[in-house]
Amino acid sequence: MATLTLFTLLILCMLLGMPIAVALGLSSVVTVLAFSNDSLASLALKLFESTSEHYTLLAIPFFILSSAFLSTGGVARRIIHFAMDSVGHIRGGLAMASVLACMLFAAVCGSSPATVAAIGSIVIAGMVRSGYPQAFAAGVIANAGTLGILIPPSIVMLVYAAATEVSASRMFMAGFLPGLMMGGLLMLAIYVVARIKGLPSQPFPGLVALLGSGARALGGLFLIVLVLGSIYGGIASPTEAAAVAAVYAYFIAVYGYRDIGPLKGVPWRKERESRGAALVRNLTLLPLALLRSPFDREVGQVVRDAAKVSIMLLFIIANAMLFAHVLTSERIPHAIAETITHWGLPAWGFLIVVNLLLLLAGNFMEPSAIVLIMAPILFPIATQLGIDPIHLGIIMVVNMEIGMLTPPVGLNLFVTAGITGRSMGWVIQACLPWVGLLLLFLMMITYIPQISLFLPTYLAG
Repeated sequence: MATLTLFTLLILCMLLGMPIAVALGLSSVVTVLAFSNDSLASLALKLFESTSEHYTLLAIPFFILSSAFLSTGGVARRIIHFAMDSVGHIRGGLAMASVLACMLFAAVCGSSPATVAAIGSIVIAGMVRSGYPQAFAAGVIANAGTLGILIPPSIVMLVYAAATEVSASRMFMAGFLPGLMMGGLLMLAIYVVARIKGLPSQPFPGLVALLGSGARALGGLFLIVLVLGSIYGGIASPTEAAAVAAVYAYFIAVYGYRDIGPLKGVPWRKERESRGAALVRNLTLLPLALLRSPFDREVGQVVRDAAKVSIMLLFIIANAMLFAHVLTSERIPHAIAETITHWGLPAWGFLIVVNLLLLLAGNFMEPSAIVLIMAPILFPIATQLGIDPIHLGIIMVVNMEIGMLTPPVGLNLFVTAGITGRSMGWVIQACLPWVGLLLLFLMMITYIPQISLFLPTYLAG
């Protein structure tokens, strides 16, 4: 009865248009008050403990803040120029460069919608001007942007690690090769389509220009080495690496590239200024910038925007963990696990059910909420069937990628519609051919676990 009440209330609240966080919290509170001896005070304590006890979750606001600085600054623009100089000379190279830019930005971002917004706002218009169909450009960017939650660092991976208590570092390791493979598949598909349709290519700018654009993008790209290198090398935990990333992103945007903040537009070296004089001037400006930047309007707006996103996401996580607590206390996951075990369902059959369930949920819910609700239910079943928890996590993340592209709650669809100024129906139609490629990739990830587990196993050994 408690199980029926819990899920009935949740579905009813969502059908009424209630925010997912409120729906999760309200259904949990009503179920506990009706069928449990817990008091409201204990629920309030559990709501607080749900986020304070999970040290890994502290990385989320730091990654969101670093993403906000990098998205607002010129990091995305410099990464795009470097990607275009690298592969733009190949047939369909501008679209391939867009995918490469999404991959690089995903490795410093951790968010799929942010990747689409930062890269798509620049490259979609550029592809159209170069002779690419707008639908082709929009579909490529919307799909490539999903790599923001697969290529580490990933906010969805952090949420899964907190929900199942697996290692966030191992999750990041497991997502690295699948992310590269997915980006490679997209670029291969673009090349094939470009050859068939005769899409244009850019002239090769030369090795000097390539090295120059790479040097200009190095400030942002170094964050990949800083974050992933420190995590994989065992120097820092994901939370510590996220905190360092936020500080580094602030310095590179405000003082390094000077795209925002009190030094905006001030060159590192003025015309006819000696290197020594430029060095002295910049060293003098640094403390002044540090003192003035907290009061700068642009910097303050970036911090406020990051805080809003962090609060929204953490509120969803807190209520989802309260929902998971009710599931656990009512032994719902254990009952489902025992039922499926008694059915004699093999591991491959269970994974089919998992994919269908997650693809359906991705149409209606935000990825972090899906992971927090489904992971406690699926985790014990997968363990009993001998499925590696890390492998299950990557399967869930790839499903969440597809959920970013399916209506009515596909976040990448909304961002792409906002960038192009087109209707949701048009964006869905533009994305549809590429979603088939993602479904093929999902099948590969599901039934070839070595793709996900090779790197964590190799580095652990």
